[in-house]
Parts: sequence; C-alpha cells; structure tokens
Amino acid sequence: MLIAASAVTTGFAFAHAHGLWVAVALLGLAMVKSRVILADYLQLNRVPAVRRGFMAVLILWAGIALALAFAAQP
Repeated sequence: MLIAASAVTTGFAFAHAHGLWVAVALLGLAMVKSRVILADYLQLNRVPAVRRGFMAVLILWAGIALALAFAAQP
C-alpha cells in the first residue's frame, strides 16, 4: 500500500500537475501513507489509542493545509 501511494505521488510530480484537486489528492495520499507508516512500521496498531491520537493531529494539519490551499485560490 505504501509503495502504491508513493508511486501515485511520484506520478503527480512527474506530470507537473497543479491545482486545487492536486492538493486534495496529495493530502489524501499523505494521510494514507502516514497511516501505513504509523500502524505498520512504528507498530502503533498494537496501541490503537496512540495511533488515533497521531492520526488526529495529522488530520488536523491536513485540514489546515487544505484550508490554506482553498484560501490561496484566486
């Protein structure tokens, strides 16, 4: 899953895609990758409460980043 999400992210970079929909897609991919890293590589799937806490902070960050992307649109 992590490799697939990274491949799609790389595809966006090579395509020189830009726009609001790209920001949404990249933030979504970042959330998928962060969940996989937290759960599998850091083994936080053994401690669901901690994983949920980390994900809550990351989702909050992504929401702020998305709001800034929307605000920056002309």
